[in-house]
Amino acid sequence: MRTWIRALLLAAAFALPMAVQAEPIDFTEKLDIGISTDQIAITSDFRGADLTIFGAIDGFDPNVLAQGKYNIVVALEGPKENTTVRKKERVFGIWINTSSMTFELVPESYSLSSTRDIETIAPPGDMTNMGIGVAHIPLIPIGFIGDGSNLTEFRDAFRRLRETTGVYQRDPGGVQFISSSLFKASLRLPADVPNGSHIVRAYLFRDGIFVAAKALELQVVKTGLEQAITRAAHESPFLYGIVAVLLAVITGWLASIIFRRD
Repeated sequence: MRTWIRALLLAAAFALPMAVQAEPIDFTEKLDIGISTDQIAITSDFRGADLTIFGAIDGFDPNVLAQGKYNIVVALEGPKENTTVRKKERVFGIWINTSSMTFELVPESYSLSSTRDIETIAPPGDMTNMGIGVAHIPLIPIGFIGDGSNLTEFRDAFRRLRETTGVYQRDPGGVQFISSSLFKASLRLPADVPNGSHIVRAYLFRDGIFVAAKALELQVVKTGLEQAITRAAHESPFLYGIVAVLLAVITGWLASIIFRRD
């Protein structure tokens, strides 16, 4: 009998640490954010804009904060649409499109700020799972892709082109703590920022572990003449095309008269 009791006690002693280790970590921190404006107006002389996001960590641990183990990542995602990347090659001295790949519902614009380089905030696998950062945005191909050997090539080309044109941006160090738990983030909207609904997402990490997230909507709208032209192009494309051709003809005719040599 004593042998059985001793065996049960030993089994319980070994099982208890395993059960404790299996319990998930319960974080108490919450994240609150606010933006300087909820609407950006695009006019004919629009040259881009700076967006400021303010936030606070509620229920923070003073010891963790004092050790600098809290990190913030803020991203501004533009409207999503299918995007095609084409590869050009020189054939008989002429550059032509030889292959292409279309990615499903990727952001038309993407701007990211963080307390430091996101690759040092959390493991790359976690960033990929959450889709945080230019290098981790999901790029899912649509249609036939063959054996997939060129998938990495097209993904790298997509990211490189978006960063080169400035519609994808990143700013390590763009998020700064302005008091014990308050922070400020700066995001840049490019001059050719797409029209529509954008999402501001903020992520809180504690010592490399994701804790909380918050999202707000930002509207980018065209105003004045820009809005009228865009509306006409979408609502009456046939009439818009005729007017555009007539304006081109009239402009060319006037230019020939003004600059005519007698």
